Amino acid sequence: MSNQNNGHNAGNGKKTLTPVSKLGEFGLIDHLTKNITLQNASSVKGIGDDAAVIDNKGKLTVVTTDMLVEGIHFDLMYTPMMHLGYKSVVVNLSDIYAMNAQPKQITLAVAISSRFTVEAMEDFYAGVEKACNYYKVDLVGGDTTSSHKGLIICVTAIGQAQATDIVYRNTAKERDYICVSGDLGGAYLGLQILEREKNLYLEDPVIQPELENHSYVIGRQLKPEARNDIADILQSLGIKPTAMIDVSDGLSSDVLHICKQSGVGCRIFEENIPIHPDSVEAAQMFNLSPVTCALNGGEDYELLFTIKPSDIEKLEGLHGISVIGRITPAAEGAKLFTTGGQTHRLVAQGWQHL
Repeated sequence: MSNQNNGHNAGNGKKTLTPVSKLGEFGLIDHLTKNITLQNASSVKGIGDDAAVIDNKGKLTVVTTDMLVEGIHFDLMYTPMMHLGYKSVVVNLSDIYAMNAQPKQITLAVAISSRFTVEAMEDFYAGVEKACNYYKVDLVGGDTTSSHKGLIICVTAIGQAQATDIVYRNTAKERDYICVSGDLGGAYLGLQILEREKNLYLEDPVIQPELENHSYVIGRQLKPEARNDIADILQSLGIKPTAMIDVSDGLSSDVLHICKQSGVGCRIFEENIPIHPDSVEAAQMFNLSPVTCALNGGEDYELLFTIKPSDIEKLEGLHGISVIGRITPAAEGAKLFTTGGQTHRLVAQGWQHL
């Protein structure tokens, strides 16, 4: 179960691992970024100078920063370094897509302790590069420093959009429909399986992890994808969301962010919340409610958005986007209507950062 975070082939005697100190800070940066190429015309200058240079040619610039800390946001017992690099990029790009903008560049800062080898960081940067290539963004700078303990990752994503395309959280209106892409709860359940297998391994290292039948939910946790397709789908239908946010902290927390900032209430209908069959099966294995996992789990990185009532017919027959509720007056509060006919106050019980 233990992930050999000191690099590929670590511990098998077939490869000598390289301490980071052998290359030094600038040598490590040069080594890890030597294959990075720029893909966007707006990236005038990337790695190699005192600062990156970006020319957005009159478009609005959208910037977001996210920090991942070992032991808080990820566990290297079961998180491969390459997957971690990929996910570190994706979670930031998701915030750019949630603004209805297109990411173009990222910067990456890492603090690493002496237990990490050059090979381990090669794996991490390979994941970063895969994400950059897939989403067509440029790594244009960052920083590398030492850490007394563990790994700290900080990614800043930079995007652009026309002023008329930007979508905020605070612009939902009464009677708007509430929609969400994909399905929810899978990432949280993947985490539960990984944590269970980790604990079993710590009790008896001879036990082999049982992960084969849970590839979907584990994939949702270890290698999430940002929804870069939703903007194009909605644009093709002639729909511009009235408000939008990505589902990183759990459906309940994130819909309440929209309600609070827009000064509105909401009705969410349990029967309409999209949950993958594999997530339902995993939830039953842990005696958990799949709906509770969807409401409070987080890290799904789907897009939650509202649309005008006049646009609802445009979604008919469209697979992959679910209409889960309506925006109501603020005085009505935020409510969850269950399949059993009960009504509950919607409470933010998702991920708490502090």
